[in-house]
Amino acid sequence: MASTRRAAIVGVAESDLGRTPDKTVLQLQAQAARAALDDAGLTFADVEALFGAGNWAWSPNLMLAEYLGIQPKYTDSTNIGGASFEAHIGHALAGIEAGLFDVALITYGSTQRSDRSRQRAPAAFKLTEQFEPLFGLPTPVGAYALAAMRHMHEYGTTSEQLAEVAVATRKWAAMNEKAMMREPIRIEDVLNSRWVAEPLHLLDCCLVTDGGGAVVVASADRARSTRKPPVWILGHGESHTHNTIANMPDLASHRSAITSGKAAFAMAGLMPSDIDVTEIYDSFTITVIMTLEALGFCAPGEGGAFVSGQRTAPGGPFPMNTNGGGLSYCHPGMYGIFLLIEATRQLRGECASRQVADARVALAHGTGGVLSSAATVILGKE
Repeated sequence: MASTRRAAIVGVAESDLGRTPDKTVLQLQAQAARAALDDAGLTFADVEALFGAGNWAWSPNLMLAEYLGIQPKYTDSTNIGGASFEAHIGHALAGIEAGLFDVALITYGSTQRSDRSRQRAPAAFKLTEQFEPLFGLPTPVGAYALAAMRHMHEYGTTSEQLAEVAVATRKWAAMNEKAMMREPIRIEDVLNSRWVAEPLHLLDCCLVTDGGGAVVVASADRARSTRKPPVWILGHGESHTHNTIANMPDLASHRSAITSGKAAFAMAGLMPSDIDVTEIYDSFTITVIMTLEALGFCAPGEGGAFVSGQRTAPGGPFPMNTNGGGLSYCHPGMYGIFLLIEATRQLRGECASRQVADARVALAHGTGGVLSSAATVILGKE
């Protein structure tokens, strides 16, 4: 790595998950933040930079900092949807490299399930989505259904191949006591679940839950003295190509992920074959297949074949979404922070029965919007 100052993830934690009607977003963020700092052996007094994203307030970082009693000297509330937190990792790395701070806290919280809503902020809806939902396109599932249908048309991808992703992910969730959905499912169960937006069935779609998460990033000097072994940030990339699905450059190609993946692998000096464990944003099963292609794990159009035969399930040659993913573990509005949490724990060897043996390099990839944004992070341990 060419950087003059290295940075590492030194603490991770999630808050209560599922349905939390007795907690606010701030409480979920604070719970996760406190636990992540404790995981690192640090306190709120050590936090110099605050990163966060959410649609619940006009300035979530101001409210959260006040709630936590911290006054950061650097703040970043970049919000590009589910990819935000992987983007924050890159921004924190840049800030540490520039000598602006040594300890950064990244947080997220959502009460989406308790609020019983998938709707985005009303102002954003009025400005950016006025031309699609009015004519019957449900957001975001309708947009992903369009991409899935186009991928099927161009490459012959099948519903059975999409279902492979959901079934394999559920097998990982069965080994995670915190996962919301742990009952085994079969390919037929996915195909027989009700349509949500054809060709996507209910079990092709992520959960709707409450929950929060936090990640602590530190400079090399601070990381050497934290409680847990540092997980080094080896590579990072981010990009976005559109906002509404009508302006996606190619419905069958996740182009922002192509850009972010190339940048992350180039920075890390690695190739897809070097990755031991992969955490891919799985808002829908098609998201995973298109992302695997975009990141170079397989060629365009080969994602369906790549995941077939339960290749990504426990015991398979390509361990992926090892906590159960957004399809079965949790999905509180934006899921990207949980990819980082699981990747870090896998590299630390903390995942008990779902631990991937000899994992030394992990990739976490977030997708935001309607295949709109992407951010890729490659992590490694010494």
